[in-house]
Amino acid sequence: MQSDPAADDQADAGMTIRKSVLGAEHVNRAVAQTTSLDAAFQSLITSGAWGTVWANPDISARERSMLTLALLAATGNFEEIPMHIRATRRTGASERDIAQCFQHVAIYAGVPRANHALKLAKQTLKEMAADD
Repeated sequence: MQSDPAADDQADAGMTIRKSVLGAEHVNRAVAQTTSLDAAFQSLITSGAWGTVWANPDISARERSMLTLALLAATGNFEEIPMHIRATRRTGASERDIAQCFQHVAIYAGVPRANHALKLAKQTLKEMAADD
């Protein structure tokens, strides 16, 4: 089966952006832990999420980071919030931006979700400060 050059370019771009946002160490660890069970999933998120959505130049990485945090909190996908809080160092989203994201979540998706997201953000930011 022949490789699709456009898909390869999208995957390469996705991996570059994924590493720039999440950090090469995190991404390399995820790639190293890939098995036959999740190989297709890793390819999907690298090409789809990172190579398409995050690669789109219409909004900044800061704005995309803020949208991602708000959507994760609003949909109750709390497990990924700490990873995306850490990514704000590379996307340019500030603590003030994070707080604003979760204010919107409180109004449009519910106070309990925003409250839990803020708890995770505070804990993660504290850990980040300790690592400095």
